[in-house]
Amino acid sequence: MTGSTRRRSSDALLRLIAVFKLAKGVLLLLAGAAVFGLVDRDIADTVGAWSRHLHLDPEGRLVRALLRHTDGVDGRRLLEIGAGMFVYAALLLTEGVGLLFRARWAEYFTVVITASLVPLELYEIARHLTLARVTVLAVNVAIVWYLIVRLRREPGGRVIGSPP
Repeated sequence: MTGSTRRRSSDALLRLIAVFKLAKGVLLLLAGAAVFGLVDRDIADTVGAWSRHLHLDPEGRLVRALLRHTDGVDGRRLLEIGAGMFVYAALLLTEGVGLLFRARWAEYFTVVITASLVPLELYEIARHLTLARVTVLAVNVAIVWYLIVRLRREPGGRVIGSPP
């Protein structure tokens, strides 16, 4: 593989990671807004309405599990959860925008933020092993590994606004 081909491939993978981070950030913003929308509402009634809208059995396992997890959650806790979602969304959006611009600081930032969540993901896998949790861990470890290799391979960096 020639240098320019490798660079284009590397840039495409960096853009893919950026889009992934941006998509997660936008979804988290939407979820945070939905959580804030629940603050002054009865969660059980809202979950019941959602289950009917989605044609789920209101007495089914999924709806009962959701109600069990939300039992006792008050408005203050919802505000805390929503605020946490917004903070994490801001981190993801910062990572995504920085990576889109191929900013070196964003690569370091993404490595630190993503790697810092690996212990939490391992804890969650130890608590309850699921394919989704293992997949999330694998994707995040792959992102961290790729960015570390990229940072070590490409000396210097690019400042936002400078030519590619």
